[in-house]
Amino acid sequence: MDYRRLGRSGFSVPVLSFGTGTFGGKGELFAAWGATDVKEASRLVDICLDAGLTMFDSADIYSSGVAEQVLGEAIKGRRNQVLISTKATFRSGPGPNEVGSSRFHLIEAVEAALKRLQTDHIDLFQLHAFDAMTPVEETLSALDDLIRAGKIRYIGCSNFSGWHLMKSLATADRYNLPRYIANQAYYSLVGRDYEWELMPLGLDEGVGAMVWSPLGWGRLTGKIRRGQPLPEVSRLHKTKDIGPQVEDDYLYDVVDALDEIAKETGKSVPQIALNWLLQRPTVSSVIIGARDEEQLKQNLGAVGWSLAAEQIAKLDAASQREPAYPYWHQRGTFVERNPLPV
Repeated sequence: MDYRRLGRSGFSVPVLSFGTGTFGGKGELFAAWGATDVKEASRLVDICLDAGLTMFDSADIYSSGVAEQVLGEAIKGRRNQVLISTKATFRSGPGPNEVGSSRFHLIEAVEAALKRLQTDHIDLFQLHAFDAMTPVEETLSALDDLIRAGKIRYIGCSNFSGWHLMKSLATADRYNLPRYIANQAYYSLVGRDYEWELMPLGLDEGVGAMVWSPLGWGRLTGKIRRGQPLPEVSRLHKTKDIGPQVEDDYLYDVVDALDEIAKETGKSVPQIALNWLLQRPTVSSVIIGARDEEQLKQNLGAVGWSLAAEQIAKLDAASQREPAYPYWHQRGTFVERNPLPV
């Protein structure tokens, strides 16, 4: 397993991380993802560690905190072998302060996560969304206090717009507060919006991408084909309308290209889709998930090899979309003074 620096920090993370959204299975959304219990989770952690995958990503809303509890039990006795990443910001209770990125909620959220995870510190703590109701200065000051208290070590964000992230970084620089080193973002062969603003920002400001849902919300598992119904077992039956929308013709064009490369390489469709992401600028780690051991071992096969340049070009062409303004205009004009990262 290769390791990369996370953004411009000195913190190194494995190129693959394990997402715990399948742990717990509490609630309709997360039950559709999976319902891994402690025994199963412990076995998945064993396989990850044997492969050199040491980073595990969670969030307080995953199965209403149960995912963190399961992870805490699964890593008991080997905390020094793993890196923990978790998130908070979304509503965690009915009270008026049990939501957002206020000092009150962030401190409460971190304390609760530490108890569920059975640890004294979180290696990477990320805001799950931007809170426009809380001043950025208050949020970053609270995170600074948590870092100084030794409860979190690095900070990141998730699902921010470009201006959300840039405002946060500028505020951090102005007041000598900690900077976000990670941006946990949706990015896949069928979801390349990240490239148009967040990727150039990450390159310029030294923010590394932690990629979530790298298989396009379950569409690039290799089980979806042109002219065929959804497989009997697929989370898309329940979650298709909740996540990112993808037109069928576009999806099938990408899958066709993946199938061609699968025949050339002997690799699976998910392995190719994950390997493509690992070649992209700013990507520090790709978060993989798995319902069972076989899925995990398949996904781990995405590392240790690289797609050829012509194969990357084929996937680029099949998955290219017309960007929103002003990005389509920037792509075609004045490139000599504003080179694009992709």
